[in-house]
Amino acid sequence: MLLKSLRRILAAIGALYILVTVTPIDRWWTNLLTGPIYDPKGDVLILLGADAFPDVMGYGSYLRAVYGVRVWRSGGIRQVFISGGRGTGGVASALMRDFMAAEGVPQSAITIETASVSTRENALFTTRMLEKTPGRKILMTSDYHAFRAWRAFRKAGLDVELCSFPDNYKFVSSWWNRWGVFIGLCMETTKIGYYRARVWI
Repeated sequence: MLLKSLRRILAAIGALYILVTVTPIDRWWTNLLTGPIYDPKGDVLILLGADAFPDVMGYGSYLRAVYGVRVWRSGGIRQVFISGGRGTGGVASALMRDFMAAEGVPQSAITIETASVSTRENALFTTRMLEKTPGRKILMTSDYHAFRAWRAFRKAGLDVELCSFPDNYKFVSSWWNRWGVFIGLCMETTKIGYYRARVWI
């Protein structure tokens, strides 16, 4: 009986390994979470901070800041609003602001929110600060994060258009990166379930 159970466990592990490593499950899953993608033209660009260390951005925050700079350079945006406070590291929004300013975005056009430490708080605090700001608001975040973030902002009462950018898509073409993407997708889907249970999205 024990041997049969062990065989089943090993077979399941083998099947999961093949599923993640060989099939495009990461790409399919990311597609489901990416949601609608619109041309990022509007008045206010909203960026969400991700990871940060005491003195430097993490990769997620860096990538969001880079795409924020690209959108600014494409023209049309009047204001950049960055939401994301202190978690286990530095203040993500402040580090992203400094990077974007160094890349040519006028610091006077950037407003930051430094208290939030979750997507729900991003949505609540941003809504509080921008609800009376006129113009079309564009929420830009990572592809895998778009599903939860857009719905959290809508639930908080802020009318935003979604513009996601490739984050997971940068890794799924290489088989050695697929496990990291898969684990991240499992975590994000768990968060979506939690947000749904709390009626936050």
